[in-house]
Amino acid sequence: MKKIVLFALFLLTLSGCSSSDWRDASRESAGLAANPLEEQEAVIEAYAADAFGWRGWFAVHTWLAVKPQNASEYTVYEVVGWRVDNGAPALRVYQTKTPDRYWYGARPEKLLSVTGIRAAELIPQIAAASQRYPWANEYRAIPGPNSNTFPAWIALQFPELGLRLPFSAIGSGYADNE
Repeated sequence: MKKIVLFALFLLTLSGCSSSDWRDASRESAGLAANPLEEQEAVIEAYAADAFGWRGWFAVHTWLAVKPQNASEYTVYEVVGWRVDNGAPALRVYQTKTPDRYWYGARPEKLLSVTGIRAAELIPQIAAASQRYPWANEYRAIPGPNSNTFPAWIALQFPELGLRLPFSAIGSGYADNE
């Protein structure tokens, strides 16, 4: 009986640890990225946030954001698995003023920030490389390719970027399989 009570308490604890629904989870800016209307320099940034729900206990979701010099918005590159389920490419590229949004309730952390001339030189190369990403239409949580594979692949294409993903970026090692 004691084991049953402990197990029930464990389940209740688990149910209280996550947002009730991804539709209700925050997608607000975390305030980490410079306002593109105020920041004139070119910018490259990488972010990581805990994955949604129970996956966030051990894994992160990573993405890249770039802003060319004098641009009024960032271009965000991220891989999202449910896009494949709906017949869309896994690699999503979009424009936004807020590239540092919460990942469905999880506050992101900035992994990398490169600005100025170095960023300005790399941004067109990153854009061109994204067109060659070998797994743009594929997604597998484990072992990959997943949301962490794209930033890892970009890091391999451009070692001078200096991007290092955390250990919890499960699937980043899949980029070595090209």
